[in-house]
Amino acid sequence: MKKILILGSSGSIGVNTLNVIRNFPDRFEVAALTVNTRIDLLEKQIEEFHPKYVVVKDEAAGIKLRDKVGNKCVVLTGASSLIDAAAGLDYDIFVGAMVGFYGLAPALEAIKRGKIIALANKETLVVAGELVTNLCNVFSSKLIPIDSEHSAIYQCLEGESTESIEKLIITASGGPFHKKEKKYFEDVTVEEALNHPNWKMGNKITIDSATLMNKGLEVIEARWLFGIRKNKIDVVIHPQSIIHSMVQFIDGSIKAQLGLPDMKLPIQYALTYPERLQNNFERTDLPKIGSFSFFEPDLEKFECLGLAYKVLEEGGTAPCILNAANEVAVEKFLSRKIKFTSIPVYINKALDKIENHKSPNIETIFDCDRQTREYVSTLN
Repeated sequence: MKKILILGSSGSIGVNTLNVIRNFPDRFEVAALTVNTRIDLLEKQIEEFHPKYVVVKDEAAGIKLRDKVGNKCVVLTGASSLIDAAAGLDYDIFVGAMVGFYGLAPALEAIKRGKIIALANKETLVVAGELVTNLCNVFSSKLIPIDSEHSAIYQCLEGESTESIEKLIITASGGPFHKKEKKYFEDVTVEEALNHPNWKMGNKITIDSATLMNKGLEVIEARWLFGIRKNKIDVVIHPQSIIHSMVQFIDGSIKAQLGLPDMKLPIQYALTYPERLQNNFERTDLPKIGSFSFFEPDLEKFECLGLAYKVLEEGGTAPCILNAANEVAVEKFLSRKIKFTSIPVYINKALDKIENHKSPNIETIFDCDRQTREYVSTLN
């Protein structure tokens, strides 16, 4: 019986992780759940999965939940409790499902304890990829990706050597705008940007999909996760979202992992690795799908993807600046304070303004994140 800590149980990854756990009650036990503010959903999760501990990042919401659940479980509150839970609770697998920079510190604590890290939080490797991978080696912590694209690559590389890789091919749905001309972006509304054609995700990652920043973050993540140089990582738009990614080898052959756009499959693979277990998920019907199509991304139109390649080349804290600026800019767009086209503009301004530290320690990374957020918050 493996004990699971889910960092971010109210988001789409967290909910789907619990959907997988529900199917295997003899394999998994929920040790702890964490949310930001969604105590309504967390209360239902407590009733079903009976975790010993829950953490609510928002202290007022946490106090309210504590009054509701009584002695059913221990309720911890505040951002520091997320770190304390990862550092001190009894669990085997840490599921990093929280979106954004705040998922980094708890993940680092889990790594230091040698835990299995089932990672969906892109930002952990984007802002601190070298530090994270080094720590995994030092503490013998295994990192297994949950992102469908990286899970696909992970599966394709089973039994293969790193030396045999010619390139990684990360697929992108293209979001809602891949067929639109760049001039259309000037008038994009929040509702249009949130209308993803294939995936149901949280607001932030859905906007990242519309700008293709999500693919940029995935390129940076792949560089550290698989130890591959950036010139060996390509992005291809595949609107059907059935091929989740591919690996091309030095002999010219390509391996691809296919499946319906359903996050339960990569989550189950991460939780049960190296086993594959029978499930009742919907199967991929290739004749029904009919055909696949592929397009090269337009980096002039999707500027955020180009910026991600740029910061990966620059290294240091440049990816941290990109990530923090993007998070603040996306929030501004969702709050209808800026245009869709302002997102890459704000990121560029931050990259020009904030100093890039070439060999950062964790304190420098956290300080860089803080400085970038403060700066971008002042932009109009």
